[in-house]
Amino acid sequence: MKRYLISLLTLLMFVVSNSYAQKSTSFEGFVTDMKTIAGNFASPASNGAAYQASAGWFSSAAPLETWDVRFSVHGNALFVPTSEKSFTISKGELGFLSIEDADNAKLPTAFGSSTDVYFTGRLEGEFNGQNVSQDVRFKALDGINKGFVPHAFVQASVGLPYGTELTVRAMPEVTIDDVQASTFGAGLKHNLSQYFSRNEPENLQLAAGISYSKFNVKYAFEPIPIENYLVMDLIDVDANLWMGEFIASKQYGGFEIFGALGATSSDFKYVMGGSGDFLDNVNVELEDLGDTEIQFKGDIGFNMYFNNLRVSTMATAGKFFNLNLGIHYTL
Repeated sequence: MKRYLISLLTLLMFVVSNSYAQKSTSFEGFVTDMKTIAGNFASPASNGAAYQASAGWFSSAAPLETWDVRFSVHGNALFVPTSEKSFTISKGELGFLSIEDADNAKLPTAFGSSTDVYFTGRLEGEFNGQNVSQDVRFKALDGINKGFVPHAFVQASVGLPYGTELTVRAMPEVTIDDVQASTFGAGLKHNLSQYFSRNEPENLQLAAGISYSKFNVKYAFEPIPIENYLVMDLIDVDANLWMGEFIASKQYGGFEIFGALGATSSDFKYVMGGSGDFLDNVNVELEDLGDTEIQFKGDIGFNMYFNNLRVSTMATAGKFFNLNLGIHYTL
């Protein structure tokens, strides 16, 4: 999850500068350039998070028996294609900033490795009746250098009347390096085959499902001071992810194959921790930075039944590829 948090370090620079002054075209150009850089850096990570959050919700179109309860443990692995690890930026895409000693550069996204590219410029404007003049030179952001990103969670499901199934998901807060992360969510699945004539459990089963997931991530980093104005040392990110899909499954004794087609909608909200007179200004500006992304995806997988125990595997494909392994026990 650290992948899409790091991008905010760049965004903060333009937010603070935008608070300094609104009258100077140099500030406006700086803001535009930072949006370009940060957008290219963060977009793959945001898209990848939606694939992780959508996996593992439903692995069969058949519903649980009414009031039966199932507990599940899941592990995800999001695989990052090479095309999502870097992007190229050129001098022509920047209006105010310059690429130091170059006209273009290949930079890492949040999933990429490190870089030694620097950006430079000079901000000038007016703040509280005083002229502000400040040189800007900063290193382009480094990625987390990962080819795949793991993610684990637990689920509990209960069978409801009318062929409906309720699932809740949670991952208690865990700390890895300087990142604290947690997730929870809920999903509903409704069997559609019950409305067909001559429907039997061994027949092809169809269902529709919807889910909501919420990620919360806190990333503590080495304090970044903006002299006389602000110190930043923590990013708190809330991610809201919705998914809707149609599921089909067919059971052959203790083996079941399933597939699904669906769409996800995701948005992210950011709050900055630290100190200084401008911290509130930063967080007010960050309220407008949330972005909504809609993506389409497909799932395919199978289940193996062993009495009350079931093992599921699922591959989710689209812009990214995600594998999910689940172990389920029905009471």
